[in-house]
Amino acid sequence: MVLPAEEEGRLITSSSRVLVATAVPVERDAVAGAFPGAAKQVHLPGVSLVRTDGGCDLMATGVGPASAAASTAAALTAAALDGTPYRLVVCAGIGGGFQPEAPVGSLVVSRTIAVADLGAETADGFLPVTELGFGHVAHHSPESLVREAVRVTGARSGTVLTVSTVTGTAARAAALRARHPHALAEGMEGFGVAEAAVAQGRPVLEVRAVSNPVGPRDRAAWRIGDALTALTEGFGKLAPVLESWIQHDHQ
Repeated sequence: MVLPAEEEGRLITSSSRVLVATAVPVERDAVAGAFPGAAKQVHLPGVSLVRTDGGCDLMATGVGPASAAASTAAALTAAALDGTPYRLVVCAGIGGGFQPEAPVGSLVVSRTIAVADLGAETADGFLPVTELGFGHVAHHSPESLVREAVRVTGARSGTVLTVSTVTGTAARAAALRARHPHALAEGMEGFGVAEAAVAQGRPVLEVRAVSNPVGPRDRAAWRIGDALTALTEGFGKLAPVLESWIQHDHQ
């Protein structure tokens, strides 16, 4: 994606109302490909954004929940201090899909964004942090937004898990499904993005295009290009829904 050099390094007041957080630039650029017109690079304190003509600011946060939370919090805070707060936060990217419900190439949207491995291992199995007496392990996306996202994109909806270690065995995949029976996909950033969004009272949605099955690692079976294409096509249909939702459902 080519960005106008004259926009780089300038602080531009945001007129965008949707913040889209991806892990890496290739995912960010796949989302940007859904929007017509030239994109602009914008630097806010602590974060760099790509601004589209479609009312979305896009950023690559870095991999993992900690980087995602830090970058999202920085962007939300900068926009709020600028007097133009974001109205909705979307975590987007590619990820693993639980089979057979989320096949490779399909799109998944979150009803719930859950952290899969925040807690303690015990002799009796895994205990989520909530059972240790503190914290929380899940955030829920707005039902009306999820319904519309599913309607226009044909996506599956369910739980999207956030992991700090990508699943690489059948045993691990089975254990996750046993603890999270509604899980459709896993990624590494969603819960971090959600934590930052919810802390500032912002609704949050996660969108994942499935590049590989959750389970034994088989790089030859990954379809990253197909998933990135699905992400672009999905956002092409989803962008008007996001804009309509923040105007009518989240005043």
